[in-house]
Amino acid sequence: MAAARGITRATLLKDLRLEWRSKDAINSMLFFSLLVVVVFSFSFDPSAEESRQIAGGLVWVAFLFAAVVALNQTWARELRNQVLDAYRVSPAPANSLFIAKTLGNFIFVSVLEALMTPLFIIFYRLRAVGPAWQLLLVAAFGTWALVVNGTFFAAMSIRTRSREIMLPLLLFPISIPAVQSMVEATRILLAGDGSARFWIVLLLTYDVVFTTACLALFETILQAE
Repeated sequence: MAAARGITRATLLKDLRLEWRSKDAINSMLFFSLLVVVVFSFSFDPSAEESRQIAGGLVWVAFLFAAVVALNQTWARELRNQVLDAYRVSPAPANSLFIAKTLGNFIFVSVLEALMTPLFIIFYRLRAVGPAWQLLLVAAFGTWALVVNGTFFAAMSIRTRSREIMLPLLLFPISIPAVQSMVEATRILLAGDGSARFWIVLLLTYDVVFTTACLALFETILQAE
């Protein structure tokens, strides 16, 4: 157990150091999200009430598409110099590698959300009418739902010729229940249309189910040719 935690920590720190030096994923996600904010702000000028109704969809679709940029790079770095092959033949638990990669992506996407949320608030004049602290739960559970499946499917598609296209094709359909939960919970909390507890519990259930499934299947994916 201690060895597995050490491998997870070492891999996570390595990914964080590489991203801190290159900033490839963060810069790409920020650029994409800024484009979404600007394009939608020029496309229509909703009232404050309309903004509260549609902001959940705009915010989470923007984050979903931006996250794919980082997720596509998750395993690409490991293909260089046969690093991924070294992981495959090492005695290290496969799940330690998966957890480290997922945590790294979770941090990257969370940083993006923290940087972009003020812009969404300014451009769309948003404020929470419902319990604002529940938005933190929605953000945490929703981000984990995106990155845990995204990291898994990125590993599945890494050796395909068109992995940049394959990842969205696999990730988007399986993420529909999570995205719907995030959008509905965000809309309810921004508009004050009742309680978002059902959608938050549904999102947590989704996280538990798919995290368990990904951990159970990842070793098979890692060892596949």
